[in-house]
Amino acid sequence: MAASFAEGQTDRGDIMDLITVVIPNYNGERYLADCLDSLAREQGREDTPAFRVLVVDNGSIDGSPKLLRGRPEVDTVLLPENTGFCHAVNVGILRSQTPYVILLNNDTKVKSGFMKSLYDAIERDPRLFSVSARMLMWDRPELVDGAGDLYCVLGWAFARGKGRPARFYDRPARVFSACGGAAIYRRRVFDEIGLFDERHFAYLEDLDIGYRARIYGYRNAYEPAAEVLHFGSASTGSQYNELKTTLASANNVYVIGKNMPLFQLIVNLPFLFVGFAVKALFFWHKGMGLLYLRGLKKGLRLALSEEGRRHKVPFSMRHFKNYLAIQWALYVNTIKFLTRG
Repeated sequence: MAASFAEGQTDRGDIMDLITVVIPNYNGERYLADCLDSLAREQGREDTPAFRVLVVDNGSIDGSPKLLRGRPEVDTVLLPENTGFCHAVNVGILRSQTPYVILLNNDTKVKSGFMKSLYDAIERDPRLFSVSARMLMWDRPELVDGAGDLYCVLGWAFARGKGRPARFYDRPARVFSACGGAAIYRRRVFDEIGLFDERHFAYLEDLDIGYRARIYGYRNAYEPAAEVLHFGSASTGSQYNELKTTLASANNVYVIGKNMPLFQLIVNLPFLFVGFAVKALFFWHKGMGLLYLRGLKKGLRLALSEEGRRHKVPFSMRHFKNYLAIQWALYVNTIKFLTRG
């Protein structure tokens, strides 16, 4: 480790930390310094809640470890190999001793007031599990990269507002789940619903945990005053690539199998069939149809396996009203997607 901290303690005297910023990193040397520098500027603001920074490096083979060793103010965990986004994030959450955890991608730069805005937003409502920041495109900051995530009855997850003018997303809102690239989470809720599911490795893990929180009666929100610039796809390459297509399609099936009870699955099956068929045609047109289908097969195999069934969210009648609220959100979000609302 580059630094060590006692529980709730910082290197700033007796100030008690409220937030741990967990940054998973894999070969992110190109972006990491800018990310850390932007957080250092936040620590210099008088109204910023006290926070510590923890970078979990996923076996990087670029200059990231050397860069981190030169940052003694940053707490660092150096993993021996790439264990995936979810495991790295879980390592950070388990090492945190603060009421709140912020997950932040290494290819982001936070804007002034980011920390305070997220903290104030989640403090306002004790039923909030997470609050997503407004992510802006790195090279076109007037456009939104994501304003929270939505999930619809077609089985599609999508970033709210992606590619649209930021001025259209300047109000707080409820979202289905927070985007794990820049969001604050209430630490104690992880003890109730579990950590990020490491069977995802990467992609849709934030949808899964947001879905799980909703089953347990918690809410997720979006706060536009908390802004970050996001480069996007910095670890895996382009928006559509073989790794992302395979992992995302497999995880899409696994999320459904894990979180939907039988009655909800039966209700949604016709819509899900249409949704997966449309996606298959989309990826076939891009020359990745077989990869997409292999991913679906992999996800179905995992959902039906003994391991998948063991991690399925158990159905409880006390959560029935939450399932109804989720179902309504699936319908509403379908309309939002089709109308770009």
